[in-house]
Amino acid sequence: MCTLPQGATAYRRAEITLGGVAVREPFRVTLHAEIEGPHGLVRVPGFYDGGGVFRVRYLPESAGRYAFRTFSSVAALDGHKGAFEVGPAAATDHGPVRTDGGFHFRHADGTTHHPIGTTAYAWTHQPDALQRDTLESLRSAPFTKIRMCLFPKHYQFNHNEPDRLPFERDEHGTIDFGRFDVSYWQQLERRLDQLDEIGVQADLILFHPYDRWGMASMDADVDDAYLSYAAARLSAFPHVWWSLANEFDLMKAKSPDDWERFAAILQRDDPTGHLMSIHNCLETYDHDRPWVTHVSIQRIDLYKTAEMVTEWRERWSKPVVVDECGYEGDIDQGWGNLTGEELIRRTWEGTVRGGYVGHGETYLAENEVLWWSKGGELKGTSPDRFAFLRQVLEDAPGPLEPVPGDWDAPRAGIEGQYYLSYYGFNRPRFRTFSLDPAVAYLVDVIDTWGMTVETLPEPQRGTFRVDLPGRPYMAVRLRAQ
Repeated sequence: MCTLPQGATAYRRAEITLGGVAVREPFRVTLHAEIEGPHGLVRVPGFYDGGGVFRVRYLPESAGRYAFRTFSSVAALDGHKGAFEVGPAAATDHGPVRTDGGFHFRHADGTTHHPIGTTAYAWTHQPDALQRDTLESLRSAPFTKIRMCLFPKHYQFNHNEPDRLPFERDEHGTIDFGRFDVSYWQQLERRLDQLDEIGVQADLILFHPYDRWGMASMDADVDDAYLSYAAARLSAFPHVWWSLANEFDLMKAKSPDDWERFAAILQRDDPTGHLMSIHNCLETYDHDRPWVTHVSIQRIDLYKTAEMVTEWRERWSKPVVVDECGYEGDIDQGWGNLTGEELIRRTWEGTVRGGYVGHGETYLAENEVLWWSKGGELKGTSPDRFAFLRQVLEDAPGPLEPVPGDWDAPRAGIEGQYYLSYYGFNRPRFRTFSLDPAVAYLVDVIDTWGMTVETLPEPQRGTFRVDLPGRPYMAVRLRAQ
């Protein structure tokens, strides 16, 4: 039985279902479809979803007629043909996020995307009630992206055993790396759909070193099968990003050739071409590699964090996402006991330097529910300030690029139209600006911590002085009239 997509629209996954197929080793079955639409012919992999059901998922990016044919090592799955119609995208659907060809991001339809990220590594490996709490927190939070692991995590403040794993267990509890637990993947997909509903991109971490189940040291055949299965199931979700690893350089069982092979598998099996990167601990990856769409990076130096965005942009000429500049919290680790003020300072510093800096939160809790890993409830002072920054970015006339300014304060903007200078932990009582006297600018004094904007009563032009309150975390915005 072959079921075709009904009511499909652009930027929403369309699914071809092949049911009633009994095979002995369903996860070893090869299946793909060739789908031809307005933009040509595309190879789309299929997967087994349990109960004798196989699926082929595709993300059409324009309206029109699509025809397909299936190819499989199993006769009952091979040679199915059909066609389906795809309608226009809904007004709220903008398609997958991609780079804009420079240092920023936009959706497939051209809409600008600002990745205001957070991290909750193992939130989908927690009890269902806690997962629902996490979603409720995200619903009212400013974040547009969340980093999350497909594999469970074993680390400090991460000691619980998840109810489900990506692989099946036998009657003795031993993991069978040759069989996927479809109930795990179906639950994950429900959570992904819920993230999509609230406008949060899912930055999916495929490997990490914090492991007690053997998933960090699987052999090459298992690694490759897992990546192909993940791509077949998830690449039709419009809001997915791929992160090959969290802290790849701590995974001693993997070689540089492994990471290159993994990237090639995703490029082959993800017809949507989602964003892809790899995250480091102490040793950065070669982000010049052509498959790396953007730099996903964490601070390496104990003190210099977002200040490095300038160097990283120059080094790799790609968008820079500082996914971990340290976390607001009070745990014993230096990366996890920043004040909210310092996290927001680093975030503004990186933003004005032309990058994107993410949120994280690690406040001690007796039940070991820390947002950075398990999600739950946001407790910090920084999320409201991230919301304020997001509004500043959305109000700007376009993505902010570094522009020449004073030697002691970074400045971003669009030449002749818009300037945003940030003073960080400095506390000047005034600043002097010298600009083209032919252009008048509205002057906004922004308190990035107090979340206030004070607009001077009269536009300014040429050389002018702006008085400031002599406290840290201030910014000045100039808007051409």
